Amino acid sequence: MRSLEPGFAAHLQQSETTLSHCWRVLRTDGVVLGFTDHDRALAVEGTICSPMHGLDGGEVPLKLGAQVDTGEVLGILRAEAISESDILLGRYDGAVVETWRVNWTAPEQRLRLRVDTVGEIVREYGIFRAELRSAQESLNTTRGRLYQGLCDALVGDRRCGVVLDDPAFSSEATVAAIEDPFRLLVSGLGDYSEDWFAFGMVRWSTGQREGLADAVMTHRKSAEGDLLGFGQRVGDWLAPGDGFSITAGCDRRFVTCRQKFANAVNFRGFPHVPGSDFILRHPREGDALDGRAVVR
Repeated sequence: MRSLEPGFAAHLQQSETTLSHCWRVLRTDGVVLGFTDHDRALAVEGTICSPMHGLDGGEVPLKLGAQVDTGEVLGILRAEAISESDILLGRYDGAVVETWRVNWTAPEQRLRLRVDTVGEIVREYGIFRAELRSAQESLNTTRGRLYQGLCDALVGDRRCGVVLDDPAFSSEATVAAIEDPFRLLVSGLGDYSEDWFAFGMVRWSTGQREGLADAVMTHRKSAEGDLLGFGQRVGDWLAPGDGFSITAGCDRRFVTCRQKFANAVNFRGFPHVPGSDFILRHPREGDALDGRAVVR
């Protein structure tokens, strides 16, 4: 049961109220923004919530049980507040949104109604529509380990144990040219072999993508330099000279863990589990069916 501040409770019991909605947006990069549907700025939890004409919170149907409650915020894209570029860059992906009910004549009288995370964002004709997902969304996350041949740890995390700060597994580099939105020609990785940074991670230190991280899909060598391929569009916001740091990747196979990282003792998969192709394969003449382990 929610507990209301006595002054706010008394205000709600009046026949006429002065209430408005405020939203605090906490991005994953540490930026905090505040908006309100009132016509003047209000201070909520140390954040100045600025009037944003055209911002509207939709209805939020409450569901029984562990179902995910969803709502949405509809607003106009404004360069000084929420820009289309920031949305496209993913700066609002996974952001936390607090919804407050505030007495605008006395902003200290307020109640936090919801805490949601930003889901899908739709942009069209200068309007954005942000889906807000309740805390039950975390229940959809897979927990526990998967019984599979591939490792289920992330390279460099606590379970993996590989130190990615080691110069053998990390480097600084620079964008040399934009091949297309998904491929970049870079300089500074000449000492590393092809595919060394495939499935790795790039963290941008300069340029429009500064502070963001992107997963590398492929790493190829060419006469001009190293060619990095990405799974999403990055070239639209980059320029030659932009700097970044890059860490080595892992395809989560046992042989890679053993040969590339010398980390077989921490391998978090089950390499001796036969795959579906082995299980469904019928015996053929000449097969060595002697019970030996199948190692990937």
